[in-house]
Amino acid sequence: MSTAILTGQPVPGSPLEGDLRSLGFDVRTAVDAADAETLVRAVPADQRVAVVDTRFVGHVHALRLGLTDPRFAAAAVPGAVTAKPEARGALTRALRTAVGAGGGPVAVVPDAVPDQLAQALEADDVDVYRPELGTLVAAVPTDPETRNAARQAVAAVDDEAVRLRSAVKARDGFFTTYCISPYSRYLARWCARRGLTPNQVTTASLLVALIAAGCAATGTRGGFVAAGLLLLFSFVLDCTDGQLARYSLQYSTLGAWLDATFDRAKEYAYYAGLALGAARGGGSDDVWALALGAMILQTCRHVVDFSFNEANHDATANTSPTAALSDKLDSRGWTVWARRMIVLPIGERWALIAVLTALTTPRVTFVVLLIGCGLAACYTTAGRVLRSLTRRAERTDRAATALADLADTGPFAGALATLRGVPALAPVLALAGGAAVVATSALTSFGSPWPVIAAAGYVITSGLAVARPLKGALDWLVPPFLRAAEYGTVLVLAAKADVNGALPAAFGLVAAVAYHHYDTVYRIRGVVAPPRWLARVIGGHEGRTFAVTVAAALLTNTDFTVALTALAVAVALVVLVESIRFWVTAHNRGAPAVHDEGEPA
Repeated sequence: MSTAILTGQPVPGSPLEGDLRSLGFDVRTAVDAADAETLVRAVPADQRVAVVDTRFVGHVHALRLGLTDPRFAAAAVPGAVTAKPEARGALTRALRTAVGAGGGPVAVVPDAVPDQLAQALEADDVDVYRPELGTLVAAVPTDPETRNAARQAVAAVDDEAVRLRSAVKARDGFFTTYCISPYSRYLARWCARRGLTPNQVTTASLLVALIAAGCAATGTRGGFVAAGLLLLFSFVLDCTDGQLARYSLQYSTLGAWLDATFDRAKEYAYYAGLALGAARGGGSDDVWALALGAMILQTCRHVVDFSFNEANHDATANTSPTAALSDKLDSRGWTVWARRMIVLPIGERWALIAVLTALTTPRVTFVVLLIGCGLAACYTTAGRVLRSLTRRAERTDRAATALADLADTGPFAGALATLRGVPALAPVLALAGGAAVVATSALTSFGSPWPVIAAAGYVITSGLAVARPLKGALDWLVPPFLRAAEYGTVLVLAAKADVNGALPAAFGLVAAVAYHHYDTVYRIRGVVAPPRWLARVIGGHEGRTFAVTVAAALLTNTDFTVALTALAVAVALVVLVESIRFWVTAHNRGAPAVHDEGEPA
C-alpha cells in the first residue's frame, strides 16, 4: 500500500482524506515538517510516499494522475507531490531542508509545502512529472473565498467524463477513432470496475484472435465469416487493454511487451489460418507464399518505423522542410485523417482483412493486403528518406548503438565489422548484398551453388555495412534492408523447393526470427538491448541466410523442408525462452513501468 502524509491545518468538511483512501493510500497526518520527515522515514522503503497539502481542492482524477502513475519516479500537481522508492532519498533530503538548517523543527508555513518539495526535488536533479490536467482542478486555496470558487470549479467539471476521454489514445486511426473507441472506452471502464487488468484483456484478445485463425483454417464460408467477426472483436479488446491501462493507470514493462508482442502474434497467426483455410477449401488454393509475403512486408514496414525513430530519437539540430510541411498538413482537418489512413495502420488493416475474409477468398484478401501495405510502405519510406536528406542533424552514440542492435549482426559479419576505414556507404552495401542474394536465389534453379556464393558476398557486405557507427543520414535503412534480405531469401528458396510443407516451414522460420527482431525493439525501448551472445547463438541475420542457402544447395527438396522446420524450432526455442526469462525477471525486479503507444491502433 502507498502512504499519503497530510501537512498543514485540517480543513473542516474536506473530502481529501477519503479521496486519497479511495486511491489506495494509507493516510497519515503530520503536525509540522519535522513530523512529516519522521513519517516518511517510517514508511517501508519499497512503498510510494505522497505529501499532500490539507487545503487541496480538486478532482479525484487529478490526484490519481499526479500521485499514482507508476511510470515516473516523482510526480506532482499543485498541492501534492509523490515519490516512488527510487526517489524517496531525494524526498527525504527535501524534507530535511524544510526542517531548517539548524536541525530544529519549524511549523508548516501557509505556503504549500508539497509545492516546495517538488521544486526541491527538481533542484536535486530529479525529474518531476507534472501531468496535463486540462479542465481538471487541482488548487490550494488560501482563504474561504478562493476555496469556494475552487469547489464550484470542481463541481462544474465531470472528472469521470474527462477520465473516459483521456483513456482513448490521443493519436489514433480513423477506424479506431470513429468505429471502436466510442464504445470500447466504456468496456474499459467495465473491466476496471471488476478488477480486470490490462494484461488479462490483452490475453483475452490473443485468445479470440487465435480462435479467429482457427475458424479461418476450416476453409468454409461460415468459418471465414466467423473469423472476420472474431478478428474485429479481438481488435476491440486490443483497443480496450490500452484504454484500461490509461483509465486505471495500470502501466507496466511486462504489459507493454505483452501488448506489442501479442499484436504481431495475432496478425501473423491469422495469416497462417487463412493459408490453411485456402488449402483446405474446395479449390485447394495454395496461398502460403502470399501469406509469408504479407508477413515479411508488414514486418519490414515496422522495422523501417523502428529504425527511423531510433535514429532520430535524440538527434540535435533537428530541422527539415519536409517535417515542417508534414506538421502543417497535420494541422488541417481532412488531411490529418487522409494521411493517417493512407499508411494503413492496424485498425484500418484489420478491418480490411476482416471484411475481405468474410466476403471473398484468402487469395483476394492477401493480394489486396499486399497492394495496400506496399503502397503504404512506399509512402512512409519515401517521406522518411526525404526528411533524412533535408534534415541537418547530428546522430548520437545512443542512436548508433540502437541501430547496431537492430542490425542483428552475427559472428561472421561481426568479425568483418572489426575492420575500419571502409567507405561510409552502409545503406548501399546492405542493399547491394541483400539484393544480390535474393535475386540470385530467385533466378537460379533449386540446388544451385550460386545462392551460396551470393550469401557469402552478403556476409561480407553486411559486415562492412556495420563497420562504422551508423550515424549517417540514411543509415537507419540498414536494418530494414537486412531484414528484407534474410526474409526474402527464405521465401524465394522455399518457393523454389516446390514441395508440400516448404512454404509453411519457411513461414514458421520467418515468424520465429521476426519475433526476435520485434523483441529487440521492445527491449531497446523498455529496458536494455538483448545480450550480444543471443545474436551469435542464433547465427545473426547473415549466418541464418548463409545456412539456408547451403541447405538448399546440399539437400533434396524434402530434406530442405525438414531443415527449415528444425531451424525454425531451434530459433524459436532459444529466443522465446530468453525473451520470457528477461521480461519476467525485469518485471519482478521492478523495471520502470512503460506504456508504449506503438503503432496507431
